[in-house]
Amino acid sequence: MRLRLPFRHDVLARIALGVLVVLLAGSLLAPLLPVGDSSAVNVAPRLEGPSSSFPLGTDYLGRSLLPRVLDGIRVTVLLASSAVVVTAMIAVVIGIAAAYLRGVVDEAIVRLADVMFSFPALLLAVLMAAIIGPGTPAAIVSIIIITLPLMLRVVRAASLIVLEKDFIVAAEIAGASRRRIMFVHVLSNISGAAVVQATYAISVGVLVESTLGFLGLGVQPPEASLGSLLQEGIIYLPIAPWLVFAPGLVLAVVIFAVNLLGDGLRDTLDPQQARALK
Repeated sequence: MRLRLPFRHDVLARIALGVLVVLLAGSLLAPLLPVGDSSAVNVAPRLEGPSSSFPLGTDYLGRSLLPRVLDGIRVTVLLASSAVVVTAMIAVVIGIAAAYLRGVVDEAIVRLADVMFSFPALLLAVLMAAIIGPGTPAAIVSIIIITLPLMLRVVRAASLIVLEKDFIVAAEIAGASRRRIMFVHVLSNISGAAVVQATYAISVGVLVESTLGFLGLGVQPPEASLGSLLQEGIIYLPIAPWLVFAPGLVLAVVIFAVNLLGDGLRDTLDPQQARALK
């Protein structure tokens, strides 16, 4: 049996994966790299432009921007990814159960997802921050609530298709339990669609976290995220544009790379959907 290499024919997905690996590796290994301390304050080189000593310049406290951007990548991506993992687990359980049970349970879950989906994402995020309070918990809850409705729809739709297959009928005739049918037979056949949707949801989560950080409702100082770095830099945009350009460019690259990776995963794990979109 020949192993199928992921993204073997998708150059863009391979490049996107490489970019994400480099960015995440750099952010995780930042304390071991010669990039400086993100919290070290130095009054002398305040708002200094990019140079050999400070590749991305310094902020209003004289801190090197490079290690702070690396910290921001780690915080933003890991926070978004963690929230999406929780979203995926909830969506898989509820979505498969709704598709299998049908009836009133299915209708109630679908209508609740529709109500959640109808609210503007930014409004929901700000509402969660107002209820919970600014900080990491608010960002995580906001990402879960915003990404859950669409992922729930995808899982339910994929489960409905699988439940119409002959092997499900055969499993029921053979006496398989509901739990086994839902979380063995159905789950194994929708995992590809769930992984693809979760990848797209990470890009949404990164955007939500950055938006909250920019509004001052996400990760709080002294911890830095890409959104909070943008908030700090926007004040000094006329005299220190690098404070906005660096984290903004990295944020755009991360979201673009995650979306390209999602396209590659879709082509690999869910080829039928990929052909339907072409």
